[in-house]
Amino acid sequence: MTRSIVVGLDGTEQAKAAAEWAAEEALLRDTGVHLVYAKEPVPEAMLSLAPRESEDAWAEEMVARVADGLRERHHGLTVTTRLLPAGPVPGLVAAAEESELLVIGSRALGSVAGYLLGSVGLTVAGAVERPVVLVRAGSGAPPPRGPVIVGTDVRQPVDAVLGFAFEEAARRDSRVHVVYAEQLPPFAGLGPAMVPDIRLAVAPEIERSLEDLLEPWRAKYPDVEAAARVVVGSAGLELVEAAGDAALVVVGRRTRHSAVGARIGSVAHAVLHHSPVPVAVVPHA
Repeated sequence: MTRSIVVGLDGTEQAKAAAEWAAEEALLRDTGVHLVYAKEPVPEAMLSLAPRESEDAWAEEMVARVADGLRERHHGLTVTTRLLPAGPVPGLVAAAEESELLVIGSRALGSVAGYLLGSVGLTVAGAVERPVVLVRAGSGAPPPRGPVIVGTDVRQPVDAVLGFAFEEAARRDSRVHVVYAEQLPPFAGLGPAMVPDIRLAVAPEIERSLEDLLEPWRAKYPDVEAAARVVVGSAGLELVEAAGDAALVVVGRRTRHSAVGARIGSVAHAVLHHSPVPVAVVPHA
């Protein structure tokens, strides 16, 4: 038995969907699920007006209910629970570092719900040094043997991202589809008379680079079919479009933090808000 998959709960349907996805993933990995609830910190001046006992009782009941449901639906699954006193961001980040994987709820752009679905969820995804999977409720279960879609950039180190994608595909007896999006320069919209077909110029070279990237992973996972595709346009939009029949979308995140704190990047941000299937954010150098 290896380290558990940690699931952050906040009482929302998205978090319940995250717990269900984590249970299926745990069975594939032969590990357990650790359900946590991170309490919102209360300012000292408000302590006398906001008794913690009521929140603790609600949280304990909510977490226990989700745990019991997972045990009933997934026989043999080990499920543990814990309330975290440190607050959502530090609590979830600390819990994730003791896990294989952190799974939290996500939402469609424009929805408003629990703390895991907005800035806290994005902050945690940008700060954790382990893969984070964000799961949306209401879109139906992804096909278990659907392809694993992975966005990659031939100009960055992506071994961690590709390694995660191939491992997930191998667990599901599925395949890997690698998507590289070439962003056209601003002047490309001026028209074909002024701009040559850039796709013809850049696509073959990038395709060769992608094949070179995939070669060692194909050798390591000979049973996983892998294909690469070069598209021209927005990487986020292309990945969302490719996610229609996928089991999982995998995107990378640089571990280097900016002056304003940890960030997940514009591509990952777009995919998280619009993908109909779970999205894994994998940190890399």
